[in-house]
Amino acid sequence: MKRKEALHPRGFFYCRNLGFDVYICGNTLVKMLRYFLFGLLFSQTVFAQDLPLIPKPQHLEPLPGTTQMKFETKNLFADLDGLNRFFENKAMNVYTLGNNGVLEIAKDKQLKSQAYHLRISQNNPIKIEASDAAGAFYALQTLYQIGESSKDKVLPNLDITDEPKFAWRGMHLDCSRHFWSVAFVKKYIDFLAMYKMNKFHWHLTDDQGWRIEIRKYPKLTEIGSKRKGTMAGHYNEQRWDEIPYGGFYTQEQIKEVVAYAKARHITIVPEIEMPGHAVAALSAYPELACTSGPFEVERTWGVFDDVFCPKENTFQFLEDVLTEVMALFPSEYIHIGGDECPKTRWKTCGHCQNLIKQKGLKDEHELQSYFIQRIEKFVNSKGRKIIGWDEILEGGLAPNAAVMSWRGTEGGVAAAKQKHYVVMTPESNLYFDRYQGDPKNEPLGFGGNVTIEKVYGFNPIPDALTPEESKYILGAQANLWTEYIATEDHAEYMVFPRIAALSEVDWGTSDAGNFGQFQKRLVSHLKLLDKLGINYSRSMFGLSAKASPFGRNRVMLEFASADKNPEIHYTTDGSEPTEDSRMFPGKIIVPETQTVKAARFEKGKKVSATTVQDFRFAKSTGQKVTLLTSPNAKYSGDGAFTLVNGILGDKTRFGRDWLGFSGDDLEAVIDLSDRQKIESVTASFMQSAGSWIYYPTEVEILVSKDNKEFKPVAKVSAADLEKSGGTIAIPFKNQKAQFVKIVAKNTKKIPDGKPGSGNAAWLFADEILVN
Repeated sequence: MKRKEALHPRGFFYCRNLGFDVYICGNTLVKMLRYFLFGLLFSQTVFAQDLPLIPKPQHLEPLPGTTQMKFETKNLFADLDGLNRFFENKAMNVYTLGNNGVLEIAKDKQLKSQAYHLRISQNNPIKIEASDAAGAFYALQTLYQIGESSKDKVLPNLDITDEPKFAWRGMHLDCSRHFWSVAFVKKYIDFLAMYKMNKFHWHLTDDQGWRIEIRKYPKLTEIGSKRKGTMAGHYNEQRWDEIPYGGFYTQEQIKEVVAYAKARHITIVPEIEMPGHAVAALSAYPELACTSGPFEVERTWGVFDDVFCPKENTFQFLEDVLTEVMALFPSEYIHIGGDECPKTRWKTCGHCQNLIKQKGLKDEHELQSYFIQRIEKFVNSKGRKIIGWDEILEGGLAPNAAVMSWRGTEGGVAAAKQKHYVVMTPESNLYFDRYQGDPKNEPLGFGGNVTIEKVYGFNPIPDALTPEESKYILGAQANLWTEYIATEDHAEYMVFPRIAALSEVDWGTSDAGNFGQFQKRLVSHLKLLDKLGINYSRSMFGLSAKASPFGRNRVMLEFASADKNPEIHYTTDGSEPTEDSRMFPGKIIVPETQTVKAARFEKGKKVSATTVQDFRFAKSTGQKVTLLTSPNAKYSGDGAFTLVNGILGDKTRFGRDWLGFSGDDLEAVIDLSDRQKIESVTASFMQSAGSWIYYPTEVEILVSKDNKEFKPVAKVSAADLEKSGGTIAIPFKNQKAQFVKIVAKNTKKIPDGKPGSGNAAWLFADEILVN
């Protein structure tokens, strides 16, 4: 019997099993099949392209179909030694991971070092090609992230060709201020490995503790690794506990950590600080100082005058130390510090002054250059190179030295133009001890603000360099200084998720203009961090209050969020916001002294910490203010309006609520809109000597009717500010004026005997209240 379809008009198909009879034109059916197949391919393409891979690969091509995952992600790194041996064995060409042949790794010498090719396709083993073990390891890290993000162990078919842009992709860990166990250091190295980083900068010595065993000088760890207590709270509070603190790594432990890192294709760069940050060493061997001491391992954070004296016994000591260090660390570079070295002791030291004359040096800065160059010659003689913080540029750069540019990118630019290699690590973008969200909602930090968006937006190659000069930029590194970080949970919180943003900058696939696309991948990627139990910061989901002028004596308030159009509820009566509180309309006008509290909600659930913004109003609040001197770009807050926005800065959490002036005076003029009776000005300043921030030497108040001729009406001294704790009400005889000028004189150059001596002093100012 003929099929029923043949009884119907030509070009039509009869479909009976739909539950009813229907005729479909053949052309229509073809179109339906095309749409179906296109939709299927499109969904697979989106699936592949939206994978939460960090760092993003250089090239990813989606392929049709999916593949069932036949391996456990945790087993991908079970035999790293075997993988490394495979690439060392010239006779072997293919390495099979596991017993079921689901993953093949092959050598491809056409690929660059650290590059890889990863292909997942139907009915075939997953294939990895690389020219070296590092490239294969990075391919496994990519496959690990794909596998961990898969649903029901279904992998998208795809083809990835990938390689890093920068040779130096690094993270730093300070083990002096707070000591970290070997287990945590290994865990930290795993963090780097997950993001394809290849340099671990291990900060092992500083004023607050010597953390590496040197067998020729046992007192370095017997005495120098221990302190009698630690600062409690912020530096500004000047409080200490009396709990003995210490720890160091034995040489056997260091060998273990170096081998662990090497297996993960990470080079450890050790740092031995010199000539400054040496108090821990001097406490053990005071004869290395310019004075006789005695010295104690520092309990306080900051910079100290007692440094290594450039005597022959000092150089012998340092050469002996570095000899043992280089025997432990096979790295090309040895970090010798070179930063924040006060010249106070050298200026009054007879030996130092004679050495300056003997060597024909200009001053103490050139003496430091002599010091660094002498150390460099020794290190070079052992087949190694030195790298140091950008202060080693001062007085002349050592011939073969590389520079780590931390005080901005200017030092790196200067070094690159002199054809020296550079690692960019500016504190403005890559200091992970800075706050990453609103300081009011964050654990105590050093100060400043480095958001994940700021990290992601950093370009290691400054515009000031030519293409030829740019070749001297090795890459970028973030630093985790641990003055205020004492626990592993806190360290993880400060590193994650900013390390993810840095990894993409270093890999060369970041797109500063498309942070939203990175953020979308990151949100999915956070599920992996949850699975790994990593204590990451959720600050990117929090709210950040931003005030702007809105006419006379009024301020406009909005809350910035990484997400577009978040659901925000708020209160103005001091109560905690709930889902029943008023919905934040995007912007509100604050007309008077009050407290605004706000939080993000999703589906009725609070998903962020409460952001609290206190406002204190005066006649100056919201008025026009003009700065006659500009703040430093790193601490520019919301510009001049920072001084009259009604928000008082927190002296323990100096973030964007403060304006910072490096070596410059503060000179501001407030326009009260019309002539008014005024009788006092309250001004707020900060002092944090360890951060080189000092009170102004004097503050003067002047008034004017026309903004041309100003009459002085009051003046206070630094001593007055000291007594008031930095916030001082300055009364004067009743005046009628429209313009009020505030002039705060900067200390300019920090005097000898003070932290940061010889450098430009910072002046930090906040709210000015005119009444």
